[in-house]
Amino acid sequence: MLFSSVEFLCAFLPLTLLVYYLLPGRRLRNHFLLLMSLLFYAWGEPLYVLLMLTCIVGNYAFGLLAAAFRPKGQEGGSPWPARVNLVAMLVFNLGLLAVYKYASFVIGNLNAAFGLNLDDPGFVLPIGISFFTFQGMSYVIDVSRGQAQARLNVLDVGLYVAFFPQLIAGPIVRYNTIAAEIDGRRENWRDFAAGVDLFIIGLGKKVLLANNFALIADKIFDGGAYDNVLEMSVAAAWIAAIAYTLQIYFDFGGYSDMALGLGRMFGFHFLPNFNYPYVARSVTDFWRRWHISLSSWFRDYVYIPLGGNRVARWRLALNLLLVWLLTGLWHGANWTFIVWGLYYFSFLLLEKFTGLNKLLAKIPLVGNVWTLFIVIIGWVIFRSPDLPSAVQYLGLMFGLYNNPLTDEIYIFQLLENRVQFVAALVACLPLLPALRALFARVNLQVGRGLLGVPLGVVRDCFLVLVLALALAALAKGSYNPFIYFNF
Repeated sequence: MLFSSVEFLCAFLPLTLLVYYLLPGRRLRNHFLLLMSLLFYAWGEPLYVLLMLTCIVGNYAFGLLAAAFRPKGQEGGSPWPARVNLVAMLVFNLGLLAVYKYASFVIGNLNAAFGLNLDDPGFVLPIGISFFTFQGMSYVIDVSRGQAQARLNVLDVGLYVAFFPQLIAGPIVRYNTIAAEIDGRRENWRDFAAGVDLFIIGLGKKVLLANNFALIADKIFDGGAYDNVLEMSVAAAWIAAIAYTLQIYFDFGGYSDMALGLGRMFGFHFLPNFNYPYVARSVTDFWRRWHISLSSWFRDYVYIPLGGNRVARWRLALNLLLVWLLTGLWHGANWTFIVWGLYYFSFLLLEKFTGLNKLLAKIPLVGNVWTLFIVIIGWVIFRSPDLPSAVQYLGLMFGLYNNPLTDEIYIFQLLENRVQFVAALVACLPLLPALRALFARVNLQVGRGLLGVPLGVVRDCFLVLVLALALAALAKGSYNPFIYFNF
């Protein structure tokens, strides 16, 4: 069930909110949220809900053992029973990923490389498995480090892992950031209203922008770009790549906004997952702004334990290589994702070893163009079904097949979607924080008296308009894909 679906907006969410706020007591509310989260997941994965329950129970047990084995007052280092428990937890969670996400990929490559005839298990990828297994690992690691207390009630661990706002597409919520809110949160109208605002903004990004750009990208990428090389123009190839660049941002970023908004409606405060990534002035800066929860997860649980950047240069390069190889693999079982991860590793290594990112930060326009160019090329690799297709499409973008510079497809898509491109440009820029900073600098009394009410009214009218347009588009049965269901 998508957040941007009629079933969710008109049935599941209203019913969940109504019953939740009618129930007395924190414990009943938490148990109800867990029940609704399991029903939410079972809507699309009725069988694999058992797999998620296995993940919950397994990590609950590992968490209890981590707390039992951890020496009192010790946050770093641990005796061998704790280390064995940690290794067993990693084998358990990564084993689930290996079986259900990577088994077919590994077997297919072994068959191709060595002429074997191993049977492909043909498992269907469980929705959100990369997210809920990483959250399970976060819980046990945080407990083993002494950064959080183990939960004695398995239902509390279940709520953390399965909570429906972040269940199928993130953000990856770190356990130590919301542990206190499982029992101690205090719902209030301000948070609820802020959550509604965030949800509507995210819904608008997803339905009004991402879905429209998906039509452009899919029409060109899947409608002949890999077959009719000589007929596809350079401009059409670029506009599809740019459309996909915008689609994946507003798709995932919009979904993250909706997740944060839903969390706020129930009293949870998740950390932001995106921070205007397309205004980044370097690749390093981009990855501080894009999918922040994943970047910080790998930083804190992989990169820093390996020594981070406080090691010799060759070891630093090896640490970065491992992190970005894992980052690519996390996104999917395909060589395109592995190459995509190594692609970013090469640019991040270049910037770290040369200080290029610091230089680019001082040259705004050059840094922005450099970063966007690298990001767009990277999304082409990410979007392509295989490596030969990625190479071919990049050749189209740079006219290596003597394909025409422009064509009717490019002109039609540009003119037909000019409003969406302008809206996307505005939405990619940090205009709202800039306006808030501007009004914070003027006289507060004047701002409240003359500007406060009108600006609030304008904001509310804008949100109502966005909601109405999004609901109208969904009622019409508009194209509504979701990229991160694949991860």
